[in-house]
Amino acid sequence: MAEPALLSHDLCSLARAFYLGEMTDHVTYRMLSQATRRTELRGLLERISTMEAGHAAFWRGVLERLGEPVPEHRPPVLRNTLLRLLARIVNPLFLIAFLELGENQAAKTYHQVLQSGLLEPKENARLREIIMDELEHESLFHRQSRQSGLGNVRDFVLGMNDGLVEILGAVTGLSAAWPGNPLMVAISGLIVGIAGALSMGIGAFISVRSQRQVNEARRERLQLLFSVAPERARDEFSERLEEAGLPESVSREVAERVGEKSASLVELLVGKAEENEWRSAFFTGMAYLFGVLFPVLPYFLADSSIHALIGSVFFAGLALASVGSLIALFSGISLRTKVLEMVVSGFSAAGLAYLFGRLMQALFGVEV
Repeated sequence: MAEPALLSHDLCSLARAFYLGEMTDHVTYRMLSQATRRTELRGLLERISTMEAGHAAFWRGVLERLGEPVPEHRPPVLRNTLLRLLARIVNPLFLIAFLELGENQAAKTYHQVLQSGLLEPKENARLREIIMDELEHESLFHRQSRQSGLGNVRDFVLGMNDGLVEILGAVTGLSAAWPGNPLMVAISGLIVGIAGALSMGIGAFISVRSQRQVNEARRERLQLLFSVAPERARDEFSERLEEAGLPESVSREVAERVGEKSASLVELLVGKAEENEWRSAFFTGMAYLFGVLFPVLPYFLADSSIHALIGSVFFAGLALASVGSLIALFSGISLRTKVLEMVVSGFSAAGLAYLFGRLMQALFGVEV
C-alpha cells in the first residue's frame, strides 16, 4: 500500500519533530562518548554525535525556509540521567543496542519525506545523505556490538518477553484449574518453562549449525569448482547478479573482475556465518528462562493459586512495563504506546488462558 501524500503542514510538524529528535541524539551520543574508555568507540560516538548535530541543522534550515519558529530543545532529563547511570555500569554498546531500535523507523520516515516532493532539490540531495548516514551508523554499531559479543542483546529482550508472556498464560490457565494448589501450578509452570527454554535453545542451535553446515558444503563445492573450472564459478556469480537485477553485460564484467580472486568470490557467493550456534542457543534459552521466573516465583510463596496469580500478574506486568519503558526511552518512541503494547499483549494472553483453564475445569471437573 502506498504511503499517503504529505501536506505542507505535515512537513512542518515532521521537521520540528525531526529537529528535536536529532538534537536529542546529538546530546545522547556525546554523553555516551564521554562515558566510554575505549578509544575506538569514543571516536565513533563523537563522530556520530557531530553527524546528528548536522542533521539537526538541516531540519532547522527547513523550518526557517518554511517560516516556522525553531523549537527550543530541552534534553530529556529522565532519559539522560538513566543513560548516564547505566553507562557507568554496563558497556555503552548495550545501551546503543536499545537506542538503535528507533533508527530504522527514522530512516523510513525520512524516505517518505524524500518522496513527498515538498523539499527543494538541494534539500532532497542532503536528505539522501542523511538517510545514508542513519543506515551507515546503524551498521557500524551492529559491527561493534558483534565484535564485543553484544550482538544478541535484542534477541535476549525478545526471548525474555516470549518466555514471560507464554508462561504467564500457562500459569494463569493452571490457576483456574487448580485454585487450591499453587505449588502444583508452580511446578507445572516451571516444567513448561524449562521445556520451552530447552526447545528454544536447541532450535536456535540446530538452525544456526545447519546454516553453517550448508555454507561449508557450498564453500567446499565452489573451491573444488574453482580448482577444475574457474570459468564455471564466475558464470554462477554472474547468474546470481543477474537474478538480483543487474544487466547481463554488467554482471559479466563484475564476475570477470572479481573472479580473479577466488577466495573473495567464494565469500561473496556463500557469505560468512557470523553467528556462533552455542552462543545463540545460550542467549535464546537463558532469555526465555529469565522471562519464566517473573510469573512462576509467586506460586512458590503463596497459599492459594488465586493469591499467587495476583502476584504473578503484578510482577509480569512490572517486567513488561520496564522493558517497554527502556525500549521507548532509549529509542525515542512513545513511552505510553510501547508500554501499553507490551502490557496489553501479555495480559490478553493471560486472560484467554484463564478462560480456557476455567473451561477445562468445568468440562473435566479438575480441581485440587
